[in-house]
Amino acid sequence: MSDPAQCAQIMREKEMLNDLIASQKQITASYNTFAGECVNPNLRNAFLNILGEEHQIQADIFSDMQANGWYQPEQAEQQKIQQTQQKLSQQ
Repeated sequence: MSDPAQCAQIMREKEMLNDLIASQKQITASYNTFAGECVNPNLRNAFLNILGEEHQIQADIFSDMQANGWYQPEQAEQQKIQQTQQKLSQQ
């Protein structure tokens, strides 16, 4: 891609999505805390509904980033998965 304007646009989009996913991680963590520590059941349910919506937004951003090759989490090795399962089952 040799067009500088196109490269700049892609970089702006990538930076914006990086900022958005970081923000969504903080937002979902906050709503999770609010819901978990809420005494009023109606308010807790409202927080849980919002939390679900925020998780969907985060998943959409993640999908967009992954589709563009901008967010590629490493695949866990099968051995590490099994070790973790064994460790958790012993607790």
